[in-house]
Amino acid sequence: MPDQKLIVSPGPRPGTVRLADGRVAKPPRGWQLLPPGDGTLTRRVKNAGPTWTVKQRRGRREFSQGVWAPASTILEVREALEAERGTEAYAKKRAKDRARSDARQGQYVRSFTDAVFSFLDFALPYRDLALRLSALVAEHATPVGSGTVARTERIPIEQRAEAAVIAWLRHQTTAYDQMKISRQRGRRRETRRMLAEQSRALLEAYRRGGVVNPETCPLQTALRSIVEEGGADRG
Repeated sequence: MPDQKLIVSPGPRPGTVRLADGRVAKPPRGWQLLPPGDGTLTRRVKNAGPTWTVKQRRGRREFSQGVWAPASTILEVREALEAERGTEAYAKKRAKDRARSDARQGQYVRSFTDAVFSFLDFALPYRDLALRLSALVAEHATPVGSGTVARTERIPIEQRAEAAVIAWLRHQTTAYDQMKISRQRGRRRETRRMLAEQSRALLEAYRRGGVVNPETCPLQTALRSIVEEGGADRG
């Protein structure tokens, strides 16, 4: 196995892994665990020879716990990469990459904000309120690495916008964060579904364009609290 590339899971004790067939094994002598965090280093180490990639499943997702590889390989690849990263050419490339990334992120934030505004579809008297809410939801949901529904590409942006609005309202206009929900299977999902219906009813009042009392409306109360807190968003 020292000459193979394997996918393993964490073992029952430090320094051990569990193989695909369920057996517990120790990495070969002279190997070292490269922690996750530097994607370029990890890719180059994996391309340089045999490795054991440690993955742990949590729910439907898998998370990297690092890569076991010969310590000499990790050292050699790391030194070469550090030398490369110290060059002027690398610095220029990184600057260009960041500029492109920032431009893509800026465009996505604008597109997502527009999608949220379209989903809200507030009547004309509440247009300014919709603009404020769209900006707040997008600010919370779109940061890179936030792990929110806005960052997934599995569903259309219109569905992402809807889910992000409902999530924001759940945290900002309901008592969800303070609720003590039993661990009974499906209870949390049921609670979130109930609160989502409340949020949809709240949005519908603004879509109809009727008179909404700003003193008792949970949405406007939440927006006032955010202003008072200097824009803090606990969503």
